[in-house]
Amino acid sequence: MASKTFTVDLNKPLVFQVGHLGEAYNKWVHQPIVSKEGPRFFGNDFLEMLTRTVWWVIPLVWLPVISWLVSVSLSRGLTPSDVASCLAGGVFIWSLLEYTLHRFLFHMETRSYWGNTLHYLLHGCHHKHPMDGLRLVFPPAATAILSVPLWVVIRLTSTPAVAPALFGGGLLGYVMYDVTHYYLHHGKPTSGLSQNLKRYHLNHHFRIQSQGFGITSPLWDRAFGTYPSTKPIQENK
Repeated sequence: MASKTFTVDLNKPLVFQVGHLGEAYNKWVHQPIVSKEGPRFFGNDFLEMLTRTVWWVIPLVWLPVISWLVSVSLSRGLTPSDVASCLAGGVFIWSLLEYTLHRFLFHMETRSYWGNTLHYLLHGCHHKHPMDGLRLVFPPAATAILSVPLWVVIRLTSTPAVAPALFGGGLLGYVMYDVTHYYLHHGKPTSGLSQNLKRYHLNHHFRIQSQGFGITSPLWDRAFGTYPSTKPIQENK
């Protein structure tokens, strides 16, 4: 059983410490430390390197893949307008996945040692250190692994011509998500739309972490009743 008095030492690698928090992990991980200097995850330098990804790697890696998928669908007989429709459909599918994964997987409550550890690696680290710019986007290797189930479902439910472009649309939605997410934390928006989106997302981090699960759009938060209230939070006395 994890010790109820366990204290995380922020000066030591964190990943294999957080599991010892037990039931206290959920409260600890949602008390953000605002610093652009991220913590060390692992004592091993190679493992530590794998946890850090600069934002521009995401479009650099995935946009050529998306272009190739589009070319495959075109070579299999789809017209450019058909491909555009598939890409739009894939982006729409991603928007729902973005909301669903964030709400039900990234914000699941854990108590066990390995549950806490895996949650911290997946998303908890971002809530604990929301301004860590090298751990804001998903490493491409992790994205490739996590995208396999989506590809399998799309391949089984659509035609050989449609599947590549539809999957490419999902990947395009993901690229938009990761780049937007980075911008919302580190960019300085000037227009009303981007300012509102930044306010909406930072509200999720620093005010109501149980609502506001959309990143690129509040569409699904509004649809499923998790759009955060603009009223001040009333603290229990």
